[in-house]
Amino acid sequence: MLERLAAQIDRVAGGDGIFDTAIPKLRIGRVSTAQQPVHTVYEPALCVIAQGSKRVLLGEEVYVYDPSQYLVFAQNLPVTGHVIDARPDAPHLALRLDFDIKDIAELAMDFQLGSKPPGGSPQRGIYTGNLTEDLLDPLIRLTRLLERPEDIPALAPLVVREILYRLLKSPDGWRLVQLAMIDSNSQRVAQVIKSLRHRYHQPLRMEDLAREVHMSTSALHHQFKSITAMSPLQYQKQLRLQEARRILLAENVDAATAGHRVGYDSQSHFSREYSRFFGEPPTRDIKRLREAQLR
Repeated sequence: MLERLAAQIDRVAGGDGIFDTAIPKLRIGRVSTAQQPVHTVYEPALCVIAQGSKRVLLGEEVYVYDPSQYLVFAQNLPVTGHVIDARPDAPHLALRLDFDIKDIAELAMDFQLGSKPPGGSPQRGIYTGNLTEDLLDPLIRLTRLLERPEDIPALAPLVVREILYRLLKSPDGWRLVQLAMIDSNSQRVAQVIKSLRHRYHQPLRMEDLAREVHMSTSALHHQFKSITAMSPLQYQKQLRLQEARRILLAENVDAATAGHRVGYDSQSHFSREYSRFFGEPPTRDIKRLREAQLR
């Protein structure tokens, strides 16, 4: 079944890259050589590898998965992804399926799925699970629809619903359900993350964020770190640095301007944090990335 899924992804991709598809929220990826780490923010999604393997870093935590396991993001999380097993004769082949919170809530309510976490279970908003035939089967049917686009409007929503149902029934499905539960800690943290993503360039006041979600400052800090493996300040810093890197790559501006636009008053402070996070000063990092794009 994995070979069939890999063949379908390879056929649709046609070459290296990450591609949107005709199925809403489904992306496929093909990589034929090991990559440099990529920094990005993932929304709630299922990630499946049909061939190859990948390392994902959340803060200082490392998650490695391959065709035997899937990876689920149950929150909007800034992570570093690194394809570690890819060759021209055996490329890394993967897919990502994003989810709508309303679909999670609807399924959980209709079938009373996973609303209560097991006692003592970790609250992290990312987890891996065993990729079983029950999940592989609808994934194969979903990717097969890409070769029959006329069937996508009628059938793709049904298959996506089946995939989500399988995930919510899994041992860690409650983590996705918590995201959709009104007034759950997970949903409160999601609201704070939304605020941070919209106001990442502004000074951070924990008291204001806590007041928005009707929590104490200490409770918000504890729950936020439990779910994201970082503090709100660390989360904001990663958002700022990733946006600064995007600006430097896409626009003809210097490091001082990019740093100021994402909220840094001091150029030296921005350069220090950029170097610590990306491994090189802004100018050198952007030069390397642009040269890589031209190859």
